[in-house]
Amino acid sequence: MPVVTTPYAPGTPCWVDLMVPDQQAALDFYRDLFGWQGEVGPEEFGGYAVCTLLGKPVAGIMKAMSMDGSPLPPPTWTTYLSVRDATATQEAVTANGGQVLAPAMAVGELGRMLVALDPQGAAFGAWEPLQFPGAQIVNEPGALVWSQLNTSDPAGAAAFYEAVAGLRAAPMPEMPEFTGFQVDGRTIGGLQGLENFEAGTPPHWLTNFAVDDVDSTVDALVRARGTVLVPAFDMDKVGRMAVVQDPQGAAFAVVATSAPALP
Repeated sequence: MPVVTTPYAPGTPCWVDLMVPDQQAALDFYRDLFGWQGEVGPEEFGGYAVCTLLGKPVAGIMKAMSMDGSPLPPPTWTTYLSVRDATATQEAVTANGGQVLAPAMAVGELGRMLVALDPQGAAFGAWEPLQFPGAQIVNEPGALVWSQLNTSDPAGAAAFYEAVAGLRAAPMPEMPEFTGFQVDGRTIGGLQGLENFEAGTPPHWLTNFAVDDVDSTVDALVRARGTVLVPAFDMDKVGRMAVVQDPQGAAFAVVATSAPALP
């Protein structure tokens, strides 16, 4: 099992975190589903919990908080792209039609981050690594394996992420009917329109976690009061997958694949 200890190439999804109303319930749910270990963190970091798998960080879980008395944001997984300079990335976001939700800020000595919306409205994060490169296990059961942008304007989104993060949209060599996001010529994520989604589905990044067995994972999720959005199915040259929601409503996918994307 390879362990990531150096910064990800700029543009690569390097971290994911979850914002939910009930942080402890989410920690318990993902512990049982993926084997993660995590606990509510220090107050100075808003109680942010870093979840580990086999002792290595793989994802974060935080309690949703209201801003200025507004309603709580919906439960959601956020994908963070590795960047060289968070401040420069923030400037590129606004210059290319995006909106900054959380301006570039330091996270102790670990790195610098920001959260933004792309022009179509999909939320994403950017991470400038200092002492912390991001997820230290990927492409293994219970860890991040793929990030998929589902958007109302694929061409517009492709231009935005190329300008902001250096991602290049191109057909995937093994599946030319699909569009992938590439870093240094290597496919590290995907891009597609919303034609196959229910009407009204907003643009979003979908986090995909690797599992040994999709069907048994989905069964366990349902027993824990999660919801199946897209039942398990086989995708040619990829593997078996399903799209689900945790009990608080955050969507993600589970995938059993022999074609991992991340380093």
